[in-house]
Amino acid sequence: MAEHGAFGFDPDDFDRVIREGSEGLRDVFERVSRFVGTPGARSGWSAVFEDLSRRPRPTPETAGEAGDGVWAIYTVDDTGNARVEQVYASELDALRANKDNTDPKRKVRFLPYGIAVSVLDDDSEEPA
Repeated sequence: MAEHGAFGFDPDDFDRVIREGSEGLRDVFERVSRFVGTPGARSGWSAVFEDLSRRPRPTPETAGEAGDGVWAIYTVDDTGNARVEQVYASELDALRANKDNTDPKRKVRFLPYGIAVSVLDDDSEEPA
C-alpha cells in the first residue's frame, strides 16, 4: 500500500478504469447516435414527435352523443312498423314512464333530431 500512495491505487489501475470507461462511453454514444440520427431515416426523437402529431384527431360528436334528440317510447306492430307513443327530453323520464311496461313490443330508444321514425322499424323476421 505504501508503494502506490496513501490510497493504494496503482497507475495501471487508473489506465484500466479510464480505458473501460471510455469504451463504455463509446458504446453509449454509438447507441444514442443510432437512436437520434440514422442516415436516410427519421431520427429517433423526431420520429416520436412526428408520431404524436399524426395521432387521429377526435371525431366530432354525433347528435346522440351531444344529446340533440329525444327519447322515444315506441311500439312495433305485427308487420314490423314502429309507431312512436311518447317522447321525452331525458332518458330518465322515458325509462320512468316505461318502468311498468309488460309489452315486449314496447321499447325505449334515443332518436336523434333529423332521423326518420322508420329507423325504429323492426326489420328482423321473427317466426310467427
